[in-house]
Amino acid sequence: MLGLTVPRHRLGAVLAGFSLVAAGVAVQVTATPAAAATPHRILFDNAHAETAGNADWIVSTSQPDPLGQDSSPSAETDWTGALSSWGVALQKTGDYSLKTSTGALTYGGSSATDLSNFDTLVLPEPNTLFTTAEKTAIMTFVKNGGGLFMISDHTGADRNNDGEDAVEILNDLMTNNSVDSTDPFGFSIDSLSISSDYPSAVSDSSNPVLHGSFGTVTKSLIASGTTATLKPADNSAVKGLLYRTGYSGNTGAFFATSTFGSGRVAFWGDSSPMDDGTGQSGNTLYDGWNDSGATNAALALNATEWLAGGSSSGGGGDDGGGGSTCTSAQLLGNNGFESGSSTWSSTSGVITNSTDESARTGSYYAWLAGYGSAHTDTLSQSVTVPAACTTATFSFYLHVDTAETTTSTAYDTLKVQVLNSSGTVLSTLATYSNLNAASGYTQRSFSLAGYAGQTVTLKFTGTEGSTLQTSFVIDDTALNVS
Repeated sequence: MLGLTVPRHRLGAVLAGFSLVAAGVAVQVTATPAAAATPHRILFDNAHAETAGNADWIVSTSQPDPLGQDSSPSAETDWTGALSSWGVALQKTGDYSLKTSTGALTYGGSSATDLSNFDTLVLPEPNTLFTTAEKTAIMTFVKNGGGLFMISDHTGADRNNDGEDAVEILNDLMTNNSVDSTDPFGFSIDSLSISSDYPSAVSDSSNPVLHGSFGTVTKSLIASGTTATLKPADNSAVKGLLYRTGYSGNTGAFFATSTFGSGRVAFWGDSSPMDDGTGQSGNTLYDGWNDSGATNAALALNATEWLAGGSSSGGGGDDGGGGSTCTSAQLLGNNGFESGSSTWSSTSGVITNSTDESARTGSYYAWLAGYGSAHTDTLSQSVTVPAACTTATFSFYLHVDTAETTTSTAYDTLKVQVLNSSGTVLSTLATYSNLNAASGYTQRSFSLAGYAGQTVTLKFTGTEGSTLQTSFVIDDTALNVS
């Protein structure tokens, strides 16, 4: 109950099945908001069987840097791969920096291909499942402002015969991750094999994917592909841009966009439109990129530009944090701790459902200190404050109870701080102590408007002296922007 004055014993009270982050805050190195980066940094994945069978979904055989094959390509044949037309077209603008990932996808690590170094990740028909860590990395990358381009193929297109195809793999990414598995993008990929079609674009003259700097999109191509079912009740930003013939609304979307957190998402239901017909020796490829009945090149390139922050609107009207408008939203993930340690970094035992203290709402809360001995606990989450938002209010409910009897000395403290992506403290918003002990929760609020356009880490640090416990109990956090 609230008002605990004895040392805590909580290890057995944490819900089994939630794996709490190891001691010591791992400050996440987060992606710079895409619109701030020139050139736009694009990472193509080639670590999940993207070249299995006849697939050749690479921009170049020189990896990670395609410039190693030709530093100044003028024709798509200067780079080798079925995506070389896509890559060369971007490279020739001078506005893009391209790399290929050949290892596990990470976020916040030291690798040169770590997602924190990029604005957009392209998943060109992956054919092996992403690991749990990779799914966390991808979803956190998007939530913090990254762009995600997911390209599927028809159901049963299991090119490496491991029992998984792109439909299953991309649906698994969206429904089985530690960041948000509750239909985060507002769509699911259909288990279909559509033999042929020329999906048509919707009428939307202001949409930057359909009417971008690379041209106007009218049609795309299905040559054994699939579609998506949209669920705007789960994410109002989801929008179908091209539809299978005879379909509209929430069914039959062949190309769709959405947003998640501060990031942007695009889905394409077939790999055939991005195939430029050339690649490594021995592969049987088809030129969908230049198909005369479609405008696939403009679609791929405009979408890449939008995902990387080069356009001001799209999806359901949300700019994803990089444009000139602001969508009112609450940006913290798992803000009431009901999903255990998901989204948060913390020392062991901080996020708990122990009955020794009480949540303000639900069952879970964050409990820092409370041991009655020298101890430090930490809790943090990275978030991007959208550049166009003029109001950004960080709030949380705090309860403090203590066994200290002094009315003048702060023996035990809780610091609330804002850090940059390098872990440098930008501001200490407040410091609480045993002197703030009181019954019940009190809401604390701070403006983060001064950090608009930045990715920051919000961090709580509870430090306890050698004797007599003080517990700092936090629940119902929020970062509301408008």
